[in-house]
Amino acid sequence: MRGMGSPTTGRASVAKRSLACFQSATAGQHHFREMTSMPDPAPKVSARVSTQTPETGHLDPAIEHAQLIFREAWNDLETQVGRESLRFPKEIIWLNGAPGSGKGTNTPFILRERSITAPPIVVADLLNSAEFQKIKDSGNLVGDREVIGLMLRKLLNPIYLDGVIVDGFPRTKVQVETLKLFYQKMLELRKLYAKTSQAVNFPSPVFRITVLFVEEKESVERQLKRGRQVIAHNQRVRDTGVGEELEERATDSSEEAGRKRYRIFKEAAFEALHNLKKHFHYHVINAQGDIASVEKNIMKEFQYQSSLELDSEVLDLINHVPLASDIVLAARQNLVRRLESYERENGAVLKTVIDTIARDFMPVILNHAITGLAKITTENELFANPLAIAMLIDIFNERGYRSTATVEARDIPARINPHTNEIFCIKRPRYRFEIRFQGSVIRRGH
Repeated sequence: MRGMGSPTTGRASVAKRSLACFQSATAGQHHFREMTSMPDPAPKVSARVSTQTPETGHLDPAIEHAQLIFREAWNDLETQVGRESLRFPKEIIWLNGAPGSGKGTNTPFILRERSITAPPIVVADLLNSAEFQKIKDSGNLVGDREVIGLMLRKLLNPIYLDGVIVDGFPRTKVQVETLKLFYQKMLELRKLYAKTSQAVNFPSPVFRITVLFVEEKESVERQLKRGRQVIAHNQRVRDTGVGEELEERATDSSEEAGRKRYRIFKEAAFEALHNLKKHFHYHVINAQGDIASVEKNIMKEFQYQSSLELDSEVLDLINHVPLASDIVLAARQNLVRRLESYERENGAVLKTVIDTIARDFMPVILNHAITGLAKITTENELFANPLAIAMLIDIFNERGYRSTATVEARDIPARINPHTNEIFCIKRPRYRFEIRFQGSVIRRGH
């Protein structure tokens, strides 16, 4: 008889299956991986974006419209602030997610992993801003043109220079196409000022498309739970007169409306976002589990990768320095080979070093077993031989200690010139060793 898995385990496995199917449902034959980062090698936006449909050879209406509204928004911005003031963030994380995926909850984790200190730009808040209210009050409609124009202006705020999250953009094909055009403009600005004193203000842009995924069932459950919490909160506010009421969304109180909202995102927004996978860093993060597991997924997805973030010129300059991970990978094998060669080629010196460790070092180490750090200074002439120092360090490292050695040359008075009283000194070496290891943990009762 097979035992049933825990609810958490069952839910996680369903999430993985749903996550694997999510892309194929919206993107044809494209293969999908859980927590996908950008493809290798990292592609860049091409200088020219095709604007023709393959069937007819005519302009794609969405692309044509995107070019028109972006050109107007960009020209207005450049006219108002000047080209040299078009200083946008180096890194922009374009955050989207299915309803109930926890964008607000998980945004702090992304900010922390990317060391971004500026608050996120929430597009939904822009729609309720004074600027948009002014547009609506004047009788004008609010469309992509106005959203993009205000967002570009917002991104010029100096607090975002080192990086920013933009929550809720892009969500349509037109917005996706304007994002490509925006990236291209940033590249053009960088090229324009590359050889000038202004180059530092126009870094190589990094765009990250980030999608938080939850399956439909989980999304609907979270939406309904949020609706119940808002209703309960608003009732307390009305009963006590303390606090402010929150917006009650119709989709948060209807299961069918919640399902419809999820499907609209999957069939429209996600499909549009998927188009950006071949252009920018692309992250799909499983947000199905509890907060701790989602945080872990975000940490894994957003860990620093210099090959994806540094300019190619800088990366070429430092690439000859080996990665620490590569060095560590071979360190153990090299240590074994060295120890075997010591015994084979310099057995007498090795035996003397081992005897010295047992006689002079281990008693001190034992005395510092609580702290896990022993500092030993000696003038033993054995260590005038660099090979003896190397042997000692390797022996300790092999036994699980972390050891370092430094050599100091001290001036020791040797004689005095009786006629001039000048003091003549000789150099005498002194050897300092630090031996680190896991100290004892003392637990105290309560």
